[in-house]
Amino acid sequence: QRVRARRRGKMASRGPSNKRGGAAGSGGPEPQGEPPPPLQAVLVADSFNRRFFPISKDRPRALIPLANVAMIDYVLEFLTATGVEETFVFSCWKSAEIKEHLQKSKWCRPTSPNAVRFVTSDLYRSLGDVLRDVDAKSLVRSDFVLVSGDVVSNINISKALQEHRVRRKAEKNVSVMTMIFKESSAGHRARCQEDDVILAMDSATNRVLHYQKTQGLKRFRFPMSLFQSNIEEVQVRHDLLDCHISICSPQVAELFTDNFDYQTRDDFVRGLLVNEEVLGNQIHLHVTSEEYGAPVSNLLMYEAVSSDVLQRWVYPLAPEMNFSDDERQRCTHSRHNIYRGAEVSLGHGSVLEENVLIGHGTSVGNKCFITNSVIGLDCKIGDEVVLDGAFLWNGVRIGDWVKVHQSIVCDEAEVKKGVTLKPRCVLTSQVVVGPDIVLPEGTVISLHPTDEEEEDDDQFSDDSGVNKEEGKVKLKGYNVAEVGSEGRGYLWKAESKNDVDEEEQRQSLWGPTFSAEEESETESDASLGSEHSDSRTASPQLDDIKVFQNEVLGTLQRGEEENISCDNLVLEINSLKYAYNIGLKEVMEVLSKVVLEFPLQQINAEKDPQHYCMLVVPLLKTWAPLFKNYIKRASDHLDALRAIEEFFLEHESLSMSMAKVLMTFYQLEILAEEMILTWFSQQDTSEKGRQLRKNQRLQKFIQWLEEAEEESSEGEQN
Repeated sequence: QRVRARRRGKMASRGPSNKRGGAAGSGGPEPQGEPPPPLQAVLVADSFNRRFFPISKDRPRALIPLANVAMIDYVLEFLTATGVEETFVFSCWKSAEIKEHLQKSKWCRPTSPNAVRFVTSDLYRSLGDVLRDVDAKSLVRSDFVLVSGDVVSNINISKALQEHRVRRKAEKNVSVMTMIFKESSAGHRARCQEDDVILAMDSATNRVLHYQKTQGLKRFRFPMSLFQSNIEEVQVRHDLLDCHISICSPQVAELFTDNFDYQTRDDFVRGLLVNEEVLGNQIHLHVTSEEYGAPVSNLLMYEAVSSDVLQRWVYPLAPEMNFSDDERQRCTHSRHNIYRGAEVSLGHGSVLEENVLIGHGTSVGNKCFITNSVIGLDCKIGDEVVLDGAFLWNGVRIGDWVKVHQSIVCDEAEVKKGVTLKPRCVLTSQVVVGPDIVLPEGTVISLHPTDEEEEDDDQFSDDSGVNKEEGKVKLKGYNVAEVGSEGRGYLWKAESKNDVDEEEQRQSLWGPTFSAEEESETESDASLGSEHSDSRTASPQLDDIKVFQNEVLGTLQRGEEENISCDNLVLEINSLKYAYNIGLKEVMEVLSKVVLEFPLQQINAEKDPQHYCMLVVPLLKTWAPLFKNYIKRASDHLDALRAIEEFFLEHESLSMSMAKVLMTFYQLEILAEEMILTWFSQQDTSEKGRQLRKNQRLQKFIQWLEEAEEESSEGEQN
């Protein structure tokens, strides 16, 4: 069932009263208070992934036409309508094209109510890099809107902004971010599978308590602390679509600077929720049910959002409104959502069934059938053509008797006579196919051969290698079986396994190829058994933990050799934690194991316990701040103790050293005595674990702890 945006009220009706982001709606400023500063926005025009390859090799993602309007224009219209007066557009790849597009648009006219500033750098590789630059250049003066360059929305965030400001004023800047979500039923086509989240929130305050991506998971586990707190009502919600719009305080940019391992907004949210008790920062959310907001993160979403625009769910962002103020975009709207631009010619007997947009200067031949399609400017379509769910960009040539089903044909591509494009085919710019061939479902043809990728060094940039190898491309022959006898282009292998991580391999132009059947039960069970409150989607694979362990070992070895401070070691371990998708529990286990195994490199095969103690105790003293950084809650203490126990079970010849190791942890105030006693008294241990607890030295240490605790409690009573 669709959660539809009502077509009430135009953006223009929000009017001057909302000019400052909605503060005026609160009944006017207080007599002695100053009005809020002009609302600013940070628009990230880069995607920092290769999702739209090879399309984005020819045209930057932010300029991809959606209903014949560049996606970045939708974002700027949304920001301007909601009261933003200054927008910083950050871009890295093809930034010159984005800048040129905006300079020719209405956004750079002197009369524009939203001043657009360009910030470009070849060094941006993530959202984290952008926000660290925002902080370094002190670009934002107060609360700002953070949005990606692929969002289509008509949401009025004035109310959310006002709530955000009230919270920050009431609680001394505790709330640092308000995320915007839209109510949308699970499985709705405008919900991107890879962005699906399940979250827990405080019903009274809308504070986010738990945040977890759901892709690939069948079961979810929530920490019991959520429901044992003094919060009266906790809501668990899976009916929300993440609009990729956030209201941020200036502290957000500062926190990204302080934590260089934050690369995405998800990293930021997870990091703050995990460390909320320490940092004191909170994240809230605002939910809208009436309005529309969705990111175009893959071609399935492109298809869905384009359809929603044609069906007027994003009103007033409708084709005939010409909000981009471009003469060539003007069109008329008629029944069944048929939009026709100027100078469009329609041949005899041709039928435009429903939800069709035809751009300026396009000619359609005789006896054509077109439905649920968008046709760009200056296209030429032959006779007896069938377009069903087709998206043709500008300057496309379609021959006679062509059939295009749910496919995309990019700028100036040509489909010769008699060709059939099965669903989910993509022809990138200037490709030629045909005549008289059938392209199987999912075929992607590009002028850029796949092996061009092998020489690209930058796996983050969407345009890496665009202008390279041109001579090589021209020298290569085209495969007639793939593109036809008059064709021009190469079959693109969507899932290249060259220097791409495992997650990226499971994704393609059309979104995740991950299906529920592919999920292993062990992974699902692992996520179920997770006991910590880290909001990672699932426990990492064993291979990842092993690699993470080796990386931590290398970090500590380098730290000892170069005398690196513990603060810097913590930063390095945190960056590895996020890079390998490792939870806090696994970090604790790995850190304990690596530190305890460290002296074994210097001990002979006999593993003398006394020699081991002489080596390990100084290391524990040196790296005590590392453990203190990660051991804060009761569960952290128990995780560390179990990891220590596991080490001594694996190295039975060193078991006599365990008491000394625990004593050192206790004296360094890393482990609390009550948690050590709780661990020791646990009944659900293995036979080897029970034998380990019978160690005479360990029992003496436990007895000493119990006596010390009794003396302490007696002293308190007296």
